[in-house]
Amino acid sequence: MQLQEFDFFGAEQGAGKRVAGVDEVGRGPLVGNVVAAAVILDPTRPIAGLADSKALSEKRRLALFSEICDKALAWCVASASPAEIDELNILHATMLAMQRAVAGLSVQPDFALIDGNRCPPLACPSEAVIKGDAKVPAISAASIIAKVVRDQEMADLHRLHPDYGFAQHKGYPTPAHLAALRRLGPLPEYRRSFRPVRALLQPGD
Repeated sequence: MQLQEFDFFGAEQGAGKRVAGVDEVGRGPLVGNVVAAAVILDPTRPIAGLADSKALSEKRRLALFSEICDKALAWCVASASPAEIDELNILHATMLAMQRAVAGLSVQPDFALIDGNRCPPLACPSEAVIKGDAKVPAISAASIIAKVVRDQEMADLHRLHPDYGFAQHKGYPTPAHLAALRRLGPLPEYRRSFRPVRALLQPGD
């Protein structure tokens, strides 16, 4: 099936097919979960302004988050923990989070469209869509849900450990974050297999 021939809200929905968009947030950070979301949009309740979550302001993301949660046929957020990332590696942990998100949908999809260049093993057929978060409304919706949830996780961690600056850098390895990490040391929420963290661990940690 060629992507350009796939009518996301036309023939497939008209034939009773439910299409889930799937995306993740948090592969690059040094700390916290990798978060995935799966969304099945309702073609009878369109949502204007869906786009790649990174291209939206925080205010717009939050507004769309509420609208997606209200109007979607089904949505689910799932994650893989830092321990799972360390055990499996970030790619396989991301696939696991996506699997969990799709499996957790209250309405099971007939087909899944996955942002990126590979698909996790799923119970339904799937296709990977490079830059899908900017092309496919359901993937855009999933990217918004995942980013809002992960950003909130970082805000919660910031309240517990404000000196690390998690609310600002969201766990990504910015110069300010790396400086704080070297000064304060890794927290249990850090991904111990990631090089900047691993370099600071003592033997036996």
